[in-house]
Amino acid sequence: MKHFKIKEKSSECRARTGVLKTIHGDILTPTFMPVATQASVKAVSQNDLKMINTQCLLSNTYHLYLRPGLEILKKFKGIHGFMNHNGPVLTDSGGFQVYSLSKLRKITENGVHFRSHIDGSSHFFTPEKVIDYQSAINSDIWTILDVCVKNPSSHREAKEALRKTKKWAEKAAEHFLKVSKENKPSKKHLLFGILQGSVYADLREEACAHMKTLPVDGFCIGGLAVGESKTQMLDMIKVTVNKLPTDRPVYFMGLGSPEDIWNAIEQGVDMFDCVLPTRNARNGQALTSQGKIYIKNAPFRNDNSPLDPDCDCETCKNYSKAYLSHLYRAGELLSSRLISIHNLRFLIKQTEIIKKAIADDNFKQKKKDFFDSYFRSSR
Repeated sequence: MKHFKIKEKSSECRARTGVLKTIHGDILTPTFMPVATQASVKAVSQNDLKMINTQCLLSNTYHLYLRPGLEILKKFKGIHGFMNHNGPVLTDSGGFQVYSLSKLRKITENGVHFRSHIDGSSHFFTPEKVIDYQSAINSDIWTILDVCVKNPSSHREAKEALRKTKKWAEKAAEHFLKVSKENKPSKKHLLFGILQGSVYADLREEACAHMKTLPVDGFCIGGLAVGESKTQMLDMIKVTVNKLPTDRPVYFMGLGSPEDIWNAIEQGVDMFDCVLPTRNARNGQALTSQGKIYIKNAPFRNDNSPLDPDCDCETCKNYSKAYLSHLYRAGELLSSRLISIHNLRFLIKQTEIIKKAIADDNFKQKKKDFFDSYFRSSR
């Protein structure tokens, strides 16, 4: 595939680096994508995103469709003009949001009926409509509407969800080709297919075998990190990546803890997103090379050191733990911004460290070094 080129491979594992070409620029993989669910990374500005070396943002079709709405986005020629973002954007199809709002939705053979969580209005998503919506959003990477099930789920439930997901993927891929031909873009939008199957190896293998037959530009691992054990999750990553072609990027949807990112990259995953770094920042938790710290804890009230001496972000260069502790305890909004900047930069920097480890072919040692430091203590 011309849009994705592998640069280096580890001799120790499946870890690899690559370049994913999009309309709004190249994405160097492995990469962590900050989540801009509603065209905004919570508490963080566009300048902040540039400073932390953001490669790509993740936004959401479901939320953007409801608010601000497609007509407003069309007026700005898509999400980039609307939020003044110059880099690549990937949009989730909204399948997970529909899943999480189970009391407000009904899944049928052809799509999903749901009520808006904002005003209760009725809506109907189909695989084709979701492609049209992402065309209006004008994101760089589009994803296919899928059916996500909770974990644990029965094999029967997971198999039925996969059946619908496969059917919808076929419809979406066909419609994507039609829309792409009509739009005639100077550069190609990319389509990623979502793989379901819960924690069942046979279903994951079935999903991979089917998705390989469709004209998709990348693969999303969906339906994990939603209630299963870490062992089950890692097992399903291994099964899935082992059954996928190596010429396209693999994206794990909704994974954001640093140890999980290291483990997933070791198995051949290229892209990640999660709300964890900004959500935890709003709750006063910072990710550091020495482990997680809770800034409200008493030891930090008089601590004049940065959150992480190994970090190069604006927060660590300019502010002490004592000041951040004060901001958090006082309920100052600046606390959310500064810790969010740090947490996002921490995860992005992990992917930069990993890229170098792959290039230097010492992934295993660098992973051990990180784990030894990160799990030394949690305060």
